[in-house]
Amino acid sequence: MRYSTYQSNKLNPVLVIIGINLLLFVLIFITKYISLQLANIFALFLGLPPPEFFWGQPWTLVTSMFLHVQFWHIFGNMVTLFFFGTYLSRLVGDRKFLIVYLAGGILGNILLLLLAGFFHFNIAYGASGAVFAVAGVLVMMRPKLKVLLYFIIPMPLWVVVLVFFVIFSFLPGIAWQAHLGGLVLGLIAGYFYRKKERHFY
Repeated sequence: MRYSTYQSNKLNPVLVIIGINLLLFVLIFITKYISLQLANIFALFLGLPPPEFFWGQPWTLVTSMFLHVQFWHIFGNMVTLFFFGTYLSRLVGDRKFLIVYLAGGILGNILLLLLAGFFHFNIAYGASGAVFAVAGVLVMMRPKLKVLLYFIIPMPLWVVVLVFFVIFSFLPGIAWQAHLGGLVLGLIAGYFYRKKERHFY
């Protein structure tokens, strides 16, 4: 009797996204030791600029989603993405996960630019808008899913997302507008995914 094990060669989109974020973080970290000015230029080239400079750098609507310059920023985003993203990818499939992630990050950046008249920022970066979009989908599809807050306190998913959204909305230097845009897109997408899931079953 012979048997064989099946191994998929398909790339895991969650790990690919995490890998890109980590690669850019390491590049900026190394560049700082070579030249702080060069590191700033690198960050300015990829980060989202204010509206008055955006049309000169339209690619930053996407590239800023993969850029982090502080350790705890990337650590929090990537750990959350790993757990939430992996769960969502298995729930709805890789393609729908990618659509939610990218669309949530882009919409978050657009909302940040549209509301920039009410505040001032020099450069914005981070995957938080996209991560909130993923969380938003899960809130609609699995609101009572138990999550360990800080790996210790068990709480329903919707409570954890709400707590973090409120906390981050009041911290200085946080682009809560991008979080809001991503979360709203995620909630809307999650509503339709859940409706389709119920229809299927």
